Amino acid sequence: MGFDVYGMGNALVDIQCRVSDAKLTELAFDKGIMTLVDEATQRDVLAKLSGETVNRCAGGSAANTLIGVSEFGGSAAYAGKVSEDEIGEFFLADMHRIGVSMTGRQVSGHTGTCVVLITEDAQRTMLTNLAVSADLGPEDVDETTLKDSKYVYVEGYLFSGDRTREAAFRAIELAREHGVKIAFTVSDPFLVNLYRDQLWDLIKSVDLLFCNEEEARSLTQLDDPDACARKIHEHVANVAVTLGANGSILMHENEIIRIPGIPAHAIDTTGAGDMYAAGILYGITNGLSWEQAGRIASHASARIVAQLGARLANKFTADEVAELAG
Repeated sequence: MGFDVYGMGNALVDIQCRVSDAKLTELAFDKGIMTLVDEATQRDVLAKLSGETVNRCAGGSAANTLIGVSEFGGSAAYAGKVSEDEIGEFFLADMHRIGVSMTGRQVSGHTGTCVVLITEDAQRTMLTNLAVSADLGPEDVDETTLKDSKYVYVEGYLFSGDRTREAAFRAIELAREHGVKIAFTVSDPFLVNLYRDQLWDLIKSVDLLFCNEEEARSLTQLDDPDACARKIHEHVANVAVTLGANGSILMHENEIIRIPGIPAHAIDTTGAGDMYAAGILYGITNGLSWEQAGRIASHASARIVAQLGARLANKFTADEVAELAG
């Protein structure tokens, strides 16, 4: 059986909690960004959240996108490393329940976690302990699954580690060898600031690049979103630049396709970009045009920000997907 998308990334269990600004100040982390923390710090944070209502689900950027592809009705497989601990078992069971095929084996150690602290202004502050997910390596790329997929999807967060970066390059190498298209998401502005030159080298070998407005500006050193998209499109066949409430820009065959934003009362921005990517990847691997895929992606990201967490509570029905594509 082939897959629409074979993705790889840091396999993390998301632990989401709504907190006040005062609580965030007490925890002493910078608001609205992702911070890498060690196991001891993560345990301390969770202890300080004792008594708060938390929700957990299988996550990580690429995993969120593949879950979205599957829930739209597509087929997806995932390469990510988890441990033999209870959290690792939870991750595998959650992915299996949704229908995402997992490749690779469990290892000893601790499964990675991402504590997502959501404040009243819908900002998300993420505390990530990569644990064994940081050991994802080239040997974990399943060539058989990859070559039977339409797209390989790689998250930019893999650039932050030597082993995971090697895994990303191996997947891209195999995709090129087998004629599989490659999608890459920049993931976070801090990655652009750290690895701008290396990212440009990588971008030139992919078929589809996802980034937000801030990442596009940092990559190109330009300000206007259209100019950013055009500059990136000089090197990448297809470009998707998200603009928050203002929708998004798709570039395909030298044409700008403007996708309107969908009005939403945002309470949590967690997973908005991941779900947008899911809509695009589902659409273009299932016979839809770029504009049709963009409409689905825009509605999906609007729906995800109006709820807590990166997993759609109100899933799209097959009829809704067909109507949006119509």
